[in-house]
Amino acid sequence: MLPLVTMKTLLRAKCFWRLAIPGSVRELHKDYRIVPPQNFSNYESMKQEFKLETPEYFNFAKDILDQWTNMEKAGKRPSNPAFWWINGKGEEVRWSFEELGSLSRKFANILTEACALKRGDRVMVILPRIPEWWLANVACLRTGTVLIPGTTQLTQRDILYRLQSSKAKCIITDEVLAPAVDAVASKCENLHSKLIVSQKPKDGWGNLKEMMKQASDNHTCVKTKHDEMMAIYFTSGTSGTPKMTGHTHSSFGLGLSVNGRFWLDLTPSDVIWNTSDTGWAKSAWSSVFSPWIQGACVFVHYLPRFEPTSIFQTLSEFPITVFCSAPTAYRMLIQNDMTSYKFKSLKHCVSAGEPINPEVTEQWRNRTGLDIYEGYGQTETVLICGNFKGMKIKSGSMGKPSPAFDVKILDINGNVLPPGEEGDIGIQVLPNRPLGLFAHYIDNPTKTASTLRGNFYITGDRGYMDEDGYFWFVARSDDIILSSGYRIGPFEVESALIEHPAVAEAAVVSSPDPIRGEVVKAFIVLSHDYKSHDQEQLKKEIQEHVKKITAPYKYPRKVEFIQELPKTISGKIKRNELRKKEWEMI
Repeated sequence: MLPLVTMKTLLRAKCFWRLAIPGSVRELHKDYRIVPPQNFSNYESMKQEFKLETPEYFNFAKDILDQWTNMEKAGKRPSNPAFWWINGKGEEVRWSFEELGSLSRKFANILTEACALKRGDRVMVILPRIPEWWLANVACLRTGTVLIPGTTQLTQRDILYRLQSSKAKCIITDEVLAPAVDAVASKCENLHSKLIVSQKPKDGWGNLKEMMKQASDNHTCVKTKHDEMMAIYFTSGTSGTPKMTGHTHSSFGLGLSVNGRFWLDLTPSDVIWNTSDTGWAKSAWSSVFSPWIQGACVFVHYLPRFEPTSIFQTLSEFPITVFCSAPTAYRMLIQNDMTSYKFKSLKHCVSAGEPINPEVTEQWRNRTGLDIYEGYGQTETVLICGNFKGMKIKSGSMGKPSPAFDVKILDINGNVLPPGEEGDIGIQVLPNRPLGLFAHYIDNPTKTASTLRGNFYITGDRGYMDEDGYFWFVARSDDIILSSGYRIGPFEVESALIEHPAVAEAAVVSSPDPIRGEVVKAFIVLSHDYKSHDQEQLKKEIQEHVKKITAPYKYPRKVEFIQELPKTISGKIKRNELRKKEWEMI
């Protein structure tokens, strides 16, 4: 159970503990497990009973984390760590909520005293999956400074763009990226403090490890209003320059309760492992707010590179109950032999970040006995739609609307479309703006205004709702292909392509055609076993395969085999880059 203070702050919702049987599946693994929800009885009751209160003041560190510390001290929480980190080389870090609190208060004192940061100042944090990243998150909460996470894959140019755009006054990074920061620091007039996580000192930088040894853990958390800016997340930039998305203390700190309580279905006894990079909002979703709202343990593997064997070993050796990863990761995992591994503790798998192909979910279920519960959301939001325990899973669907939002399919004028008709996916924001939505794009009122259509926030994604209320993703609005009067979304074609054994990865875009205007073109990365096959024959084979799987007019009339697909640093396919190359050739 949540602590009483948290319950009053977060939810007025009853918990029921009844068995819910999900829909049937085509093929069952011999150990196929039907796992009932822990925090709700069924989807309908979840939607009806969910209610978020918005207090005038809210701070996640004080109102959630410190309350879990009190629960620990009173013996009212299982002896599960709050944080559990490994590096794959035998090193481990485990913190209780009390230890997390003490260390984060030390870090908070460093920010306010050594760095002279004030409430509202912006702090850029570019660190790999190391414990200090989590301490930085909580320290920023305690001080009222605004966190700006960045992936360690950022280049010198990326860092310059982010420092200048955000006007960050402090940056925290490691010895790998410190030289890149030093190279651009003179061009960043607002930057005045630099902290490094390193065993060695570096000129011009405060050494965080040494400073933590001296810092006091006596710190009073600032009293933040619920709508004060808490963090700025740069979008992944699939269709342009990354935007600065501003979230308040309540939009994620309270709003992500819907993720933790219902989609992830976490309790204080659970251990969740989310493999997301620390630079993205998905880490806020599933590595910070959602788990700790529920008092669950956040498990972290340093994992500098995605290695399927390391994933399998970790899931086998540690008591991880909930696994969260991107579709790309699941696609890589199922291409490896899993027969010698047993995931004895694992009971819930989820995926988000981009659509997951039905073929991937089916293979994962056949090999592990577990379904993958897909969720749909954005940097700008908490969970928009999801597959929840107890629901029938329709393969390829992103499920039903989360309790946080009223989700509709809209036409160009903002009118709600009936089931079966494709349109823009929108969230109702008037007359009452829902809590789990971003405040605005920083310094970009025009872009913020462009997301509104009538009473709705427009996600920029196309989709449709079926007769049963399930939502289906079609494409980003600018990814739609118009060929001979037909509207074709790339996701369905890519899903069909992936089902062919020769296809490891695929991206589908529009390509100019003198007769049809544009046609479907597939860029394909071949599986290892097919790289030596006759490519012309393989093209015909794959084209025929797609014609059988989906409507014939959707098949790729053009096919190009490539070594790798262009991706953002978050791993999302950059279809706009492929499309641009096609149309530049005219």
